[in-house]
Amino acid sequence: MANSAQAKKRARQAEKSRQLNASQRSEMRTTVKKVLNALENGDKALAETTYKAAEPALDKAARKGLIHANKAARIKSRLNARIKAAA
Repeated sequence: MANSAQAKKRARQAEKSRQLNASQRSEMRTTVKKVLNALENGDKALAETTYKAAEPALDKAARKGLIHANKAARIKSRLNARIKAAA
């Protein structure tokens, strides 16, 4: 446990940051799951509109350091390929 005032403050800041990161990561995952659910139900139009919402969410997560930029690109690429295949 933190003993000094500085360590206590750092612990408070780390907890606040952890909760914010968890919230943003969860929001990003939810947008990706919405695209996947639309694809599973065979609704290509809904998949395309939800992908348009998921794309900036992934970019934002990569910009903030929640996920690696390459991972964001990989997820976007795979989602886009699945949408195109669902013709």
